[in-house]
Amino acid sequence: MNYEETLTELAKKDERIVVMTAENRALIRNMPAILGQRFIDTGITEQTMIGAAAGLALRGRIPVVHALASFLTMRAFEFIRTDVGIAHLPVKLCGYIPGFLSDANGPTHQAIEDISILRGIPGMEVYAPADENDLVAMLPTIINSPNPAYIRINHKKSDYKHEQYIPGKTEVISTGDDITLLTYGLLFENSLKAKAILEEQGYSVGLVNLRSLKPIDEELIINIANETDLIITIEDHFLTGGLYSILAEIFLKNQISCPVFPMALRERWFKPALLNQVLAFEEFTPEKIAEHAEREFESILVL
Repeated sequence: MNYEETLTELAKKDERIVVMTAENRALIRNMPAILGQRFIDTGITEQTMIGAAAGLALRGRIPVVHALASFLTMRAFEFIRTDVGIAHLPVKLCGYIPGFLSDANGPTHQAIEDISILRGIPGMEVYAPADENDLVAMLPTIINSPNPAYIRINHKKSDYKHEQYIPGKTEVISTGDDITLLTYGLLFENSLKAKAILEEQGYSVGLVNLRSLKPIDEELIINIANETDLIITIEDHFLTGGLYSILAEIFLKNQISCPVFPMALRERWFKPALLNQVLAFEEFTPEKIAEHAEREFESILVL
């Protein structure tokens, strides 16, 4: 099933679920006819939508809200923090076209600080599925959680068969003594291909689909730091506040260290273009990921 079909089935089984949108129906076009009054479109009013969702949650509903990730996480941030976060309400925030998925859109529509912003809210869960299959596998657990949650909606199709989602746990694709690739969301596919390239060159390579960035699988990350020579973090997000920052927090807290090379956006927004062009220009193709990983690994051998 795809995202819309899965959400529809969940809503049919649980009348508490209310689907909302700020005039963004790309993934939920067929739901108004099915849910009737349990489908609410507030128009291009993200703040109003979050306020209404909080009110519904206070009355026992489970609102699942949809908007462009950039506007949902930034335009409505105060409402998310104050109405949803402080009250700790089970509102599910679905951010459409996050990160590089906004490809041809300019900086105003690029959600590349969303993880940093949302994970700073106490009690807020943050998820970044690798593709639509991963999203579908995770969705029931996310919806049924009593906590507020932000989902980086990833509608990209994939034939990859993901493991069953266990709350707060990662999906370990492989373990590696030399290099471990840590990634989430859209860049999982290219990281998987980069792993194959590196293995062809003789490296022992681990790959982890983090899926859940909050809660984070801290125990696994500690084990990886102790067992691999180099970690590469790969994310379509600003360097500050994302996965690289999460690792730094875990390492400092547990007084451990491991060489880490971050692949992220550094102090600038990405150049808009078609997705494949964005990935090439920003050097997130499988070949470039493998190239950076090999170069960094060889550099730590010299040291």
